[in-house]
Amino acid sequence: MKTILTPVKEIERKWLVVDAQGQILGRLASEVARRLRGKHKPNFSTFQDTGDFVIIVNAEKVRLTGRKLENKLYYTHSGYMGGLRTRTAKEILSKNPEELIYNAVKGMLPKNTLGRNQLKKLKIYAGSEHPHEAQKPENLEL
Repeated sequence: MKTILTPVKEIERKWLVVDAQGQILGRLASEVARRLRGKHKPNFSTFQDTGDFVIIVNAEKVRLTGRKLENKLYYTHSGYMGGLRTRTAKEILSKNPEELIYNAVKGMLPKNTLGRNQLKKLKIYAGSEHPHEAQKPENLEL
């Protein structure tokens, strides 16, 4: 069986808008990661970036199930001794809701150069407005 290589000029990339209002974080992130990678397309290959651009609006209205708002912890380290910072999902959602979705999607993409390039095609906005009307994005229902 041969691997099909799609020429870069022939890859069609759509712009998709996803409304995160009332969506569960993990289910939203897994579908967005799938679209960013291009796994929904018939010409998908693991070594090529064939995915679409995804715009997420209303990031501040995303849901977490159970008691994850209070119990789920996010860790960052400054690199210095004693530089570990711990924040709950509730703190992140109130101060920077884009970061919550960004981290969830980032964890579902490959940890290499290809995954970093695919992550650049993700645009997240806390409110319902976005500056990408010129690209004529299509609505994506999840």
